[in-house]
Amino acid sequence: MQRRTFLFASLGLGAQTLGLAATATWQSRSFVALGTTVQLKAAHVDPARLTQALDAAVRAAREVEASMSLFRADSELSQLNQLGRLADPSLHLLTVLRAARQVSQASAGAFDVTVQPLWALHDRARREGRLPTALEIATARAQVGWQKLSIDPHRLRFTQPGMAVTLNGIAQGYAADAARQALMAHGIEHALLDTGEFSALGRNAQSRPWTLGVEDPRDTTRLLAALQLDGRCLATSADNRSAFTPDHRHHHIFDPATGDSPTTLSSVTVAAPTAMLADALTKVMFVGGPGRIPALARQWRVGVLWVDKQGRWAATPDLRLAG
Repeated sequence: MQRRTFLFASLGLGAQTLGLAATATWQSRSFVALGTTVQLKAAHVDPARLTQALDAAVRAAREVEASMSLFRADSELSQLNQLGRLADPSLHLLTVLRAARQVSQASAGAFDVTVQPLWALHDRARREGRLPTALEIATARAQVGWQKLSIDPHRLRFTQPGMAVTLNGIAQGYAADAARQALMAHGIEHALLDTGEFSALGRNAQSRPWTLGVEDPRDTTRLLAALQLDGRCLATSADNRSAFTPDHRHHHIFDPATGDSPTTLSSVTVAAPTAMLADALTKVMFVGGPGRIPALARQWRVGVLWVDKQGRWAATPDLRLAG
């Protein structure tokens, strides 16, 4: 999977201004998980402690993958989709599904993890060189509905046959949060975590705030804007990363109400207190569209940058645009 957002190089500072982030030892880890290349970078004055912290962060991300990956037949999520039920789900899975349900309820279903039947339908039609028919979409939509997933600490189950869950719209964000917690538990104060969504601690190696660039969804070599992280996490969803048609009209983000992709936006970036929430809300903003995003941003108390199909972009005033 290609990177959806990438680090924007920060200018160095004079030696007299360098703080702990610059004088500490930095280490990096890179590995494949959850369908992307996870990259962790962190600093500490004690190299041994730093190694232990990064080991713990990697384990945390791996645990999320083992629970929520659609790419692994042995994951909890794959077992739930195959059997329609799952006994004794892990705390990781329960946490994400409960959070997803809260977002679904508060967004009137704009975010819905049970849209996997729609994704499977569109992907099958793409491989057959066509678009789904209206009847096929209606049939798949009948198998979608967050209220039809029963969540109990001891059992998950679908209340209707043919259902399936995808956590691709929230699990990467949760993995960033879990890895961040692992680093913090080991005393790490400066780090950048990229699991497909971004979380950060402290400052970068030049003792400057972490700054991330948002790419142009129509030209991935070009930055539209650079955002300075202010303690919040960052997630981006875009129509160019998993499109079913060359014109990006039909892609992996679905409006559950229509069974097809929202028509007005190409990319949405959300800054939120957690990467999991930012990840989920990119889909809510996609479905809401440009006209509703300012109100939705105020409702959720998050920052949003959005790009329409014509390449025009705008951002809520609380986002810190780096010069």
